[in-house]
Amino acid sequence: MTTLHASSERSPARLPGATRYMERVQQLLQVIAETQTAAIEAAATAITRALQAGGQLYLFGTGHSHMLAEEGHYRAGGLAPVCPILSSALMLHEGAVSSTLMERTSGLGPAVLARYPIGADDVIMIFSNSGVNAVPVEMALAAKQRGMTVIAVVALAYASTVAPGPVGKKLADVADIVIDNQGVPGDALVEVGNGGLRTGPSSTVAGAFILNAVLTEVAWRLANADGEAPIYVSANMPNAAAHNAALVQRFRNRNPHL
Repeated sequence: MTTLHASSERSPARLPGATRYMERVQQLLQVIAETQTAAIEAAATAITRALQAGGQLYLFGTGHSHMLAEEGHYRAGGLAPVCPILSSALMLHEGAVSSTLMERTSGLGPAVLARYPIGADDVIMIFSNSGVNAVPVEMALAAKQRGMTVIAVVALAYASTVAPGPVGKKLADVADIVIDNQGVPGDALVEVGNGGLRTGPSSTVAGAFILNAVLTEVAWRLANADGEAPIYVSANMPNAAAHNAALVQRFRNRNPHL
């Protein structure tokens, strides 16, 4: 079996598409780091306050954005009081085409949120690249009605080019805190061919970058204030089983996905 390793001999000229994408992503993440500090700080402050009061962070997204809800859930280095809001019909594995229709269907957001034991001390972070689909916007409205703080991660440049959905509002209009993932309209960063098509999406990598920056700041603050942060460790690390089992036992009553 032949194993391929990265090599300095593989020059950018041989990988024009990959190189352009990687350069664009690096630029994008740098812009986020330079422009979204205040919003990330506000999000971390709201979440830290909620967790110290016994609340929980919920994560939600439809379509590909649902992966960001799972990114923050039960993972090595992740905070334990984090719960994804998951609905199979709004994901991709049971039908990608139908999920696109469902995320634009009014009335589903509050019904999905009602399945979770949320309270006024909780915070929800909603990922929606365009920020206009019905379900994320209605989820935000329902969460605010329940007293939750709503954090939105959206591409404001994209949202500015798209009309509001059936709710008549965009996610950024509803949220208490808005973090701009700096994405372009249509999400894709690299033009290919001569037909105007683009590839190289950015919203997933940017969303994970933002989410983990926020959660790392929260963990840092909890550890400094309380001497301990409830963080899962990799299952392959020493003493991981007992450490993680204690956290699962502590937070299972509020997280149906543990």
